[in-house]
Amino acid sequence: MTSLNNSGLQKTVAVIGGGPAGLMAAEVLAAGGMQVHVYDAMPSVGRKFLLAGKGGMNLTHSEAYDDFLSRYGARRPQIAPLLDQFSPDALRAWVHALGIDTFIGSSGRVFPADMKAAPLLRAWLHRLRQAGVGFHMRHRWLGWNEAGTLSFDTPQGPLTVDADSVVLALGGGSWARLGSDAKWVPLLTQREVPVAPLRPANCGFEAGWSDYFREHFAGHHLKSVAITFNEGEQPALRKQGEFVITADGVEGSLIYALSAGLRDRIAANGSALIHLDLLPDWSLRRVTDEVARPRGARSWSSHLQSRLGLKGVKTSLLRELVPAADFGQPLLLAQAIKALPLTLLAARPIDEAISSAGGVRFEGMDPGLMLKALPGVFCAGEMLDWEAPTGGYLLSACLASGRAAGNGVLSWLR
Repeated sequence: MTSLNNSGLQKTVAVIGGGPAGLMAAEVLAAGGMQVHVYDAMPSVGRKFLLAGKGGMNLTHSEAYDDFLSRYGARRPQIAPLLDQFSPDALRAWVHALGIDTFIGSSGRVFPADMKAAPLLRAWLHRLRQAGVGFHMRHRWLGWNEAGTLSFDTPQGPLTVDADSVVLALGGGSWARLGSDAKWVPLLTQREVPVAPLRPANCGFEAGWSDYFREHFAGHHLKSVAITFNEGEQPALRKQGEFVITADGVEGSLIYALSAGLRDRIAANGSALIHLDLLPDWSLRRVTDEVARPRGARSWSSHLQSRLGLKGVKTSLLRELVPAADFGQPLLLAQAIKALPLTLLAARPIDEAISSAGGVRFEGMDPGLMLKALPGVFCAGEMLDWEAPTGGYLLSACLASGRAAGNGVLSWLR
């Protein structure tokens, strides 16, 4: 077994996890004069970061700061102090300092000028290496040995590492193939670190389609629709956008925006009911008037396409969810078009989710993100107990928490 010890005067910090949170912690620590080593189980760092950026690297959001903070829900009180130290504007300035220009899209989301994640990551890693950060790939963390030193499984065999402080940035439970496999959970809970159960976030849901609908419409997009979801005591939520029909149910940006409430409702009641507005820009009266017009020898599909512009997957979704008898009742059919009930039966598995909820509870850490049960060990990123929708909120909080953990280590060591 190989052992690495810190015997010099310079303090050594081990950062375990090479995602955005870990890399940001490493940057802060190197700038603070620490000897920094980043360990990751994968062959290269930032794999989830790169995959998330394949469709356009969404860095953050340009909306009003108070609205931005509201996206973190019940964990706003814990996330806000982190973002106060590394705001969306500060994040953009940091990206610009890497030589990457940004722009604000029509939705308010912020992207690199070329929409790509790879150039940003390359520039960042170059700067980190110039600052003296060491990288150790294919090093899977196994916890601590009996002597209290870090233990790793590496291609060269077992390795122990002695560090003055540790930053854990191991991700949540989604996309295990990219490194976020949640194998850290038992390593911390057995040391009395409080961890909330991991659950899927920004995920798809199962809907129990018929075989015909699944075979013919899986992969089809529903555009220009709205979803209304009543969360109980809270006012009903209504959001407009688009989503995708899958073989199992539904997924996509509009579904992700409501996924936390849907997931929790299913956990409590066994299912969740949403209502789809297939013509969100039309009034019920207008839809009713058009549906009630004589259709002659035309089929219902032709009639709805001619009078309302409904066709394809929207018309088939009506057939899937509306009783056949209701097609002969203009008011009932119009009501279905404006508020089509769809019952969601289960969240898709966490490994398919974009992100995860749950993780290390903030109550088990001090304001600098150090674990109360393990002095000198800090946590950052998605392994913390918070969640947020897509739109730049996930990356913003991961980077801000990595920065906070890095500063927490500096304060603790000094």
